[in-house]
Amino acid sequence: MTQLRFLLNDREIALSEVSPSDMLLDHLRIARRLTGTKEGCAEGDCGACTILSGRVTPDGLVYEPINACIRPLAACHGTHIVTIEHLAAPDGGLHPVQAAMVEHHGSQCGFCTPGIVMALYGLWMTDPDPSEEMIETALQGNICRCTGYRPIIDAALAAARAGGQAMDALARERQDVARRLAAMRQGRVDVSRDGHRAIVPADTDDLAALLVQQPDATIVAGATDVGLWITKFLRPIPSAIFVGALMKDIRHQDGALRIGAGVTYSEALPMIRRHLPQVADYWLRIGGWQVRNLGTIGANIANGSPIGDTPPLLIALGAEIVLRHSDTRRQIPLQDFFIDYGKQDRKPGEFVEEIVIPTPGARIAAYKVSKRRDSDISSVAMGIVVREEGGTITDARIACGGMAATPRRATAAENALIGQPFAADSFAEAGRAIADDFTPLSDMRASAEYRASVASNLIRRFWLEQSDPDLPVTLRDAAKEVA
Repeated sequence: MTQLRFLLNDREIALSEVSPSDMLLDHLRIARRLTGTKEGCAEGDCGACTILSGRVTPDGLVYEPINACIRPLAACHGTHIVTIEHLAAPDGGLHPVQAAMVEHHGSQCGFCTPGIVMALYGLWMTDPDPSEEMIETALQGNICRCTGYRPIIDAALAAARAGGQAMDALARERQDVARRLAAMRQGRVDVSRDGHRAIVPADTDDLAALLVQQPDATIVAGATDVGLWITKFLRPIPSAIFVGALMKDIRHQDGALRIGAGVTYSEALPMIRRHLPQVADYWLRIGGWQVRNLGTIGANIANGSPIGDTPPLLIALGAEIVLRHSDTRRQIPLQDFFIDYGKQDRKPGEFVEEIVIPTPGARIAAYKVSKRRDSDISSVAMGIVVREEGGTITDARIACGGMAATPRRATAAENALIGQPFAADSFAEAGRAIADDFTPLSDMRASAEYRASVASNLIRRFWLEQSDPDLPVTLRDAAKEVA
């Protein structure tokens, strides 16, 4: 196909000239004059540009809040884009979420309000009786709250009590929208503008064939990183392949989670809660809700960032990845994938297709330390898996991000634990030993000394939590009070 097609509110859009660098937010505000969606940070942090994106899944049509500022236009193929303008009732009246924001004084200057309303709209549709904690989680990616938290939370609770989900436009139109979106996703889409080419593969086999032909093409999944290449670094992208709708399979098989590389953090969360409940809180600290709805686990691995949130945890769990080139696949330990800064064990034309994550019967924890609790990049991230029998530690795997040029294991700290009693002194010694594993750098996020101290303290925290089952709840509540 030579047209990119999607639904925008109540109309169908078909575009023949689109480059990989064309962004959804610019299209909404400039081409369509839908200026209710604001531009703030242009990097997916502030939430002022929040819109809803509807897509067809095996479970039906799903709507999720996303950041329009880092959403490439080509990635919108076969989706339903919903902006704040679509919330108005047929008579022009306010939506229940908007009315509640007015009634509870949830808006001050109003610039951030449309994005907050759209995030709460996404929650209002998916859960008619949210808790305050769910509301706070839904608003992680909306940083500006100049009225304070309380009025906005009160508005969200009031909107839930008002109800009306069954009569909402997105509910009434759901079957028709699903049918129209499914019809759009037939075959490969290949469009370009000014010689820059954007391709949406028909399926994963088509992706494999494309990468054999164009091994230098940029693979774009959720664009939570690539989007910033465009908006912040103004980096040209001559050719990009958009894979956000592919590799969505997720299952638990033979004691491991097998997760397709295109599975988003939000899509993986139910299985994480079921099979790795110890790290569910950590999972909810990956970006904000909008970022988790777009960002994929496979891309978080493939881009090789030393501060990616998932690799430290996955390396500690002993995860492996499946790399595919054409019809050939190879499976390697994740820890071997990261060779050096910006260098991974991935050949031209090869891509990450699946992640295999063991779900061991062990003591598991994951930690993230950042300047801001929510929606922030980690200064230090750590995954810890410890097995013990009869009071003796039989195995330990500790992996860190933000401590070196790549995410990697802390072997000195691990060796300090293995064969030792499961006791405070053993973990204190491991905390001292981790200084031999890394020589961290100082940068804008943290000093080298701070990172070294944090890594040591996180090992001690693991012991405190494991020795006192009630401590994690206490620490979580204390963190909320500080935030």
